[in-house]
Amino acid sequence: MARRSYRPEQIIKKLREAEVLLSQGSTIGEAARKIGVTDMTYYRWRREYGGMRIE
Repeated sequence: MARRSYRPEQIIKKLREAEVLLSQGSTIGEAARKIGVTDMTYYRWRREYGGMRIE
């Protein structure tokens, strides 16, 4: 995958998309691929931004 930087707003949006996919029965690996990041990036983002909301 090409390296790309995301703004916090974009990260929170992608985490929300992943939550929807996970609630529909996708695995974390599948959800991460669908939002365009690796599993490790998903876990890191969830740890860093998981409790945040877009204002």
